[in-house]
Amino acid sequence: MKEFVRRQIQNSVDTLSLVLSDDAIHACLAAEAERIASALRNGRKLMIAGNGGSAADAQHLAAEFVSRLTIDRPALHAVALTTDTSILTAVANDYGYDRVFMRQIEAIGQPGDIFLGISTSGNSPNILCALQQCRNMRIRALGLTGGAGGKMTDLCDALLVVPSRITQNIQEAHLMLEHILCGLVERHYFGKERFPEG
Repeated sequence: MKEFVRRQIQNSVDTLSLVLSDDAIHACLAAEAERIASALRNGRKLMIAGNGGSAADAQHLAAEFVSRLTIDRPALHAVALTTDTSILTAVANDYGYDRVFMRQIEAIGQPGDIFLGISTSGNSPNILCALQQCRNMRIRALGLTGGAGGKMTDLCDALLVVPSRITQNIQEAHLMLEHILCGLVERHYFGKERFPEG
């Protein structure tokens, strides 16, 4: 059992090490954070969605934007599309589960908003439908996935791909990247001089 523990920790460390050395991920994260900050300054919002653990990530990240990540500051407009059980069950019942996020984007999205779709496989049908809806409505689509990127690759304006095929390690890396994304947006929006580490 100790060996199992050690192996699981090592798998996580190995995945994070690959992310640490991936300049493309770093550049994409920095660029998208700047775009999100600009959208928020212009009165737009960040919408986030995922399934299972990625749904929890969507809610976690939205909470960091609305509450705070590191410093006291005004709330930032972020919405997790995973939280309203009446909407989710009504749309799933009436139209099918593939449309639970797409329908919400149709209702509250507007050009200039940004959508972050989270799927470890890159093939979640409801995330793919949401990304297509973003394209129809001129909403920028950012994807967070793993492996080879899956079908999300062709539907995202920008895609962060964690180089792993192990779901739990992808999710661990996603959470780290989500925290970094929020931290970068805070610095772009409020000025990095407000943060102790710059």
